[in-house]
Amino acid sequence: MTRPPADGTSGREAPAWELSGQEVSSFGRVVDSAGGEPVDQMFAEVVDIVTFNDVKDPDLWARPTTAPAPIQIVEHDPAWADHFAEAARRIRRVLAPNGTFVGMAHVGSTSVPGLPAKPIIDIALVVADPTAEDDYVHALGEAGFDLTIREPAWYEHRMFKRLDPKPGQLNCNLHVFGPRCAEVARMRLFRDWLREHEDDRELYQSVKRASAEETNAAGETVMDYNARKEAVVREIYHRIFDARGWI
Repeated sequence: MTRPPADGTSGREAPAWELSGQEVSSFGRVVDSAGGEPVDQMFAEVVDIVTFNDVKDPDLWARPTTAPAPIQIVEHDPAWADHFAEAARRIRRVLAPNGTFVGMAHVGSTSVPGLPAKPIIDIALVVADPTAEDDYVHALGEAGFDLTIREPAWYEHRMFKRLDPKPGQLNCNLHVFGPRCAEVARMRLFRDWLREHEDDRELYQSVKRASAEETNAAGETVMDYNARKEAVVREIYHRIFDARGWI
């Protein structure tokens, strides 16, 4: 199926870093397919991107946590791009030597200039095989990231966090997936759309603040916060897919 790459590039060599203004956004490998055409390992087939996987994973594992902290939405900080770059250097340094590293992107609200967000850096990390945890879990631990969630039924997702950030570091949600994952492609598409469409950025900002306020008032968790935003997120995705002629 013919499709443009999520980052808008088309050459055989992926750039080391994709830049939007001064913000470091993502980097990854582009490899040749059997037909000789470049394949972006951080993109996916369109049919997979427009089909959401809403499965409830019976094998979900989550590290026990303390009581949920209040959700804090703050004004956008341009330094968040630098925090991503610092974390990305650590991650790539420990994973690149054994060939596990495929690509990485700054995603989520902290990657969108002007958008208020929780001061937590979201990173999408693509590894060669997310089920081969011996290839990356210990290495990421050495870089300061600890495994907190395992969701085999949802794109073999693993999530890591900085449970003990050093002074000057922000916490991170490090989301690990495999190559050609639809969720990674969607994260990047959503990021790029909000950067370019002020109306939807303002809509998303509004629902984020309202959802945080309601979740905090009810003493609930970030999962409940995400659920409150879901209808608006899907509405925005529909516009993204429609604009590309995918639906």
